[in-house]
Amino acid sequence: MSPPPANPSTRLARAVIGALIEAGVREVVLAPGSRNAPLAFAAYDAAQRGLLRLHTRVDERTAGYLAVGMTKVGARAAVMCTSGTAVANLHPAVLEAAHAGLPLVVVTADRPASLRGTGANQTTDQVEIFGAMARFADLASDEVVERGALASVVETIDRPVHLNVQFTPPLVPDLPWHHSPEVVSTSIAAQPARPPGVLLARGPRTVVVAGDDAGPAARVLAERGGWPLLAEPTSGARTGRNALRTYRLLLGTDLGKQVERVVVAGHPTLSRPVTGLLERADVEVLSLRTRGIWPDRPFEATEHDAIDVEGDPDDPAWLEAWHAADADLGRRIDELLAAEPDLTPHVVAGAVSRAVPPGGLLLVGASSPIRDLDLMTVPYQVGDRRKLIANRGLAGIDGTLSSAIGAALGRSHGTRNLALVGDVTFLHDANGLILGPDEARPDLTIVVVNDDGGSIFSMLEQGDPAYADRFDKLFGTPHGVDLASLCAATRTPHWQVDSIPELEHALANPNGGIEVVEARVRRDNRRDLNERLRALSTQSS
Repeated sequence: MSPPPANPSTRLARAVIGALIEAGVREVVLAPGSRNAPLAFAAYDAAQRGLLRLHTRVDERTAGYLAVGMTKVGARAAVMCTSGTAVANLHPAVLEAAHAGLPLVVVTADRPASLRGTGANQTTDQVEIFGAMARFADLASDEVVERGALASVVETIDRPVHLNVQFTPPLVPDLPWHHSPEVVSTSIAAQPARPPGVLLARGPRTVVVAGDDAGPAARVLAERGGWPLLAEPTSGARTGRNALRTYRLLLGTDLGKQVERVVVAGHPTLSRPVTGLLERADVEVLSLRTRGIWPDRPFEATEHDAIDVEGDPDDPAWLEAWHAADADLGRRIDELLAAEPDLTPHVVAGAVSRAVPPGGLLLVGASSPIRDLDLMTVPYQVGDRRKLIANRGLAGIDGTLSSAIGAALGRSHGTRNLALVGDVTFLHDANGLILGPDEARPDLTIVVVNDDGGSIFSMLEQGDPAYADRFDKLFGTPHGVDLASLCAATRTPHWQVDSIPELEHALANPNGGIEVVEARVRRDNRRDLNERLRALSTQSS
């Protein structure tokens, strides 16, 4: 005899979880609540059967970015929350995923549609609350959850999916889940093959700009053309002989002024000199189409699905001139920094870069750390499979620690996991360190460059000495937080270092689990140091 049916909310929740599993979701992040209790119970049952891994977090923003980090390294992840403001707290993660082209799955609990607009507690209009940033489905009963159809929605590979699920009491299961959802190995459809695209002839002095998530194809194109490769550290292309370390500064030299053609891959986000190059009227710009919800490129460019090179590599003297300038400028940068009496953010970034082993993972935070890393990372060897990532969809500091933890959890085949963040970024997501005793904990070393405030602004227009009397109040925001005590509150191991030998020792001796290495640096000299580094590119060797 067949068992009696469970209550409507339990049936609906189990149908949704079953559809997620069929669509390849294997990581589920739960932010607890009452209205999403049916989802919580169903996810727990599926986790007990080994069909998925369940993670619980105490706030929705942390939960959302944990799922973003997992998704960024290729794991299929969903985040679930209750109704009301909980949904709004997922918005930053949805925006980041949408602009980065990540298939994040968001499952929100809701009151029945009949209670919308009635002032019911914790009820707001959640229908398409994320707008064009996510594909949307409003689900009211298990009868409308046609598993195949819902799975096809979840299989979206270029943007987030929002499933809004209406639950009516009772919100707890009244019968066991007798049927285990059928598990498929993967349901993500392969992307169609790209058309041949455009063939570029040799001749114009060309460089390849590889922005965030450009991938190895940018390196291959640069090598086929014999062109300099201007690759951001999170491009996935900063490997091989054509990649340059100091390209950002070299663009301001006579060599940079000689560029006649640029091929762009990925999403360039870091450099004003690169932006200036792409906006030059005398430079032809060709672009590979990128994923994510973006309007047209903010510069005039012809878009192509594929770009290749026709004929032999270009004049080798063009590439060699860049190589010589890069080597000379890199040497002088290292000499300047070595002469500094105090630990500098640049030296910290360089040490972290060197600490990433083959097969390792590094997630880098926004603002100064990723720019320091850009200047200090020497191109890696091809084939070492290091993975450097960042939340560059919108380049915010939201959820960075959670993204790093998620990436470390989602990348099961790596050798070492590190993160490099600033102190404000660390404080912005300190809740990411709150993990329950039974939660999965990756091995992750988080290096915090602590200059007691926001140094990025000191290098921008706001940091002009003319505004020194109000800079700290408006932009510098010194906080005076004792990071050791903050880490102690979450039982997170903490080291404080004040020199490069101490930092290198800490990086070479990880404790296992999540740990924090705090590198104390100055902020009062950051603008001057930045100006001296820029000035090196205008000096003759």
